[in-house]
Amino acid sequence: MSEIHESLQTYYGKTIHDANVMKTRACMCTPDAHSDEVRAVIPLIANKILSRFYGCGSPIPPLLENKTILDLGCGTGRDVYIAAKLAGENGLAIGVDMTDEQLAVAREFEEEQRTRFGFKKSNVLFHKGLIEDLAAIGIGDETVDVVISNCVINLSPHKEAVFRDIYRVLKPGGEFFFSDVFADRRIPETLSIDPVLRGECLSGAIYVEDFRRIMQRVGWADFRTMSVRAITPDNDEIEKKIGFVQFSERTIRAFKIDGLEDICEDYGQVAYYNGGIAGYPHYFDLDDHHRFYTGKPMLVCGNTAAMLEQTRFAKVFRVVGDRTTHYGAFDCSGGSCSEGEPAMEGSCC
Repeated sequence: MSEIHESLQTYYGKTIHDANVMKTRACMCTPDAHSDEVRAVIPLIANKILSRFYGCGSPIPPLLENKTILDLGCGTGRDVYIAAKLAGENGLAIGVDMTDEQLAVAREFEEEQRTRFGFKKSNVLFHKGLIEDLAAIGIGDETVDVVISNCVINLSPHKEAVFRDIYRVLKPGGEFFFSDVFADRRIPETLSIDPVLRGECLSGAIYVEDFRRIMQRVGWADFRTMSVRAITPDNDEIEKKIGFVQFSERTIRAFKIDGLEDICEDYGQVAYYNGGIAGYPHYFDLDDHHRFYTGKPMLVCGNTAAMLEQTRFAKVFRVVGDRTTHYGAFDCSGGSCSEGEPAMEGSCC
């Protein structure tokens, strides 16, 4: 365990006892980030769990029933319990965190949450450990359907190890879906090790282009941005130290699929959404510029077709065509990014 890990244990275990005493709003989620499905579960979560939970987004994708979900840096367990409810009794939600005080809250309410959900048995597990070394806590190769994380990977001093281990534990076709703080440049080490700036999810934020490079080295040739919003410290003292950096909160999804290409290629494939995802009867957004309207055919690149055919989304999509004939690069113009923000796409889609 590094000095940064120890500093963070102190910050989240002893210094910060409530989300309202954070010095910035970087680690706080806006209410409109939640899907209707997630929003319906939150009232079932104990207040103590909610008040001591720190996250910048709502990285909980749909179609979790009967799945195994792993939450990295679970804190008091809010997202673990939401995922557990959506997975149902035959699913499993696993939380990993390194801070005893946070895990104590998560474990305190296990039986109460089981009762609130109306389950006959608990379907959650909590492990103390480092998100850089999931093997040490017994998470085996290709054992997890979905990995989620909420404003935690920025804290890690060994981010490539985190992404590499996520790729290892995901099943083929599994999904990595996370929200985190990103930076528009590399942050100087003198600020990166500042315990307050680090604990506030700012000075550990990864430079968007370094993130892209790491993802490609690990195995994700293509990943997708779901949303981007600007973050400001809203604290004069912190602004003086690190105000030269532009921060953003981004929600990203990536699928573990062999054969994804580093740019979007055209094979003449067409995808149809059947409207079968709860809360999305009329359309579904695969990412920030792929909105599939129910029943309407949509021309897609080979990577997008694979994401719809070779994952759990296959049961709600139909893809026509294969990769027999190649028509050149796919015209994927129209991708949406906030003005002035780096695109940071794993491919042009």
